[in-house]
Amino acid sequence: MKVVFFGTPQFAVPTLEKLLENPNFEVLAVVTQPDKRRERGNKLTPSPVKNLAITHHLPVWQPERIKKDTETLTALEQLQADVFVVVAYGQILSKKILAMPKLGCINVHGSILPQYRGAAPIQWCLYNGEKETGITTMLMDVGMDTGDMLLKAVTPIELVDNSLTLAQRLSTIGADLLVETLWQLERQEIQPIPQDSAVATYAPLIQKPDYNIDWSKSAMQLHNQIRGFYPNCLSSFRHQSLKITATLPLDAESIQKLPESLQTVVNKVPNLSSLSGQPGEVVSVVKGIGAIVQTGAGLLLLQEVQLAGKRPQSGWDFVNGTRLAVGEVLGNG
Repeated sequence: MKVVFFGTPQFAVPTLEKLLENPNFEVLAVVTQPDKRRERGNKLTPSPVKNLAITHHLPVWQPERIKKDTETLTALEQLQADVFVVVAYGQILSKKILAMPKLGCINVHGSILPQYRGAAPIQWCLYNGEKETGITTMLMDVGMDTGDMLLKAVTPIELVDNSLTLAQRLSTIGADLLVETLWQLERQEIQPIPQDSAVATYAPLIQKPDYNIDWSKSAMQLHNQIRGFYPNCLSSFRHQSLKITATLPLDAESIQKLPESLQTVVNKVPNLSSLSGQPGEVVSVVKGIGAIVQTGAGLLLLQEVQLAGKRPQSGWDFVNGTRLAVGEVLGNG
């Protein structure tokens, strides 16, 4: 089966790897986003998908706007591919491109469609406190994740998952599901299922205000925000920016859902039920563990933070390094 692969971030890499290691697929070329300038040194940096493609000596195309790039469009047409595989590519494909391959364009999407259509399904499902998510393969159309569904795979969301760990798990699931989808599609064993747009939800691009922490929210809401938008959620501490990158809500139900090793840690915290303060206030400092902060409803343990200009550090190292005291108040982002 002749394949052209469209993808950009690390999330797409396992699927491309799966196709490359399987002798029944021939990856003809890779289409990815143009190299981007990164913060350190402002150097142009290729996408993870491009790096993998180069190691396998594949042709790589990086059009700024694929719908208007006549050179890329002509090259794609000439390849006469059986299928285009699209995984987090980052650009909308035109009707002309969608019609090129014999079997169509197959997208690997990081949610259980029609829930969480859009650019950031993994982040928003965590933010909203979903208990499970998954991968859907679908036949692409001109809409935003509106095409007919092919296969689905589901995975539970653990309380300690964040957008990075969940994306890693889903990317592996997606790679396997894509291969199975292609086989079944070629053998005409899949009946595409139209999506019910009446029950669809959306996962838009994350905006800067989404990162701001408001300590008047509940501990669970804040935990879901921090792990969903990892590692960028912002509070303030002594008039400087403070990223909160890992937390644990300390209500009884949440503690029971933790891995045994973390339950042991939390159970060492004395007098949890007697702690209280204003939202954002440090109500306890637990030796070897870190600071406990009062929220609008419930307590939140700071597991990992990052001060402006510093590296990420454990909650306990943060307490030690700043001589954090009970009664200090963390500000909103």
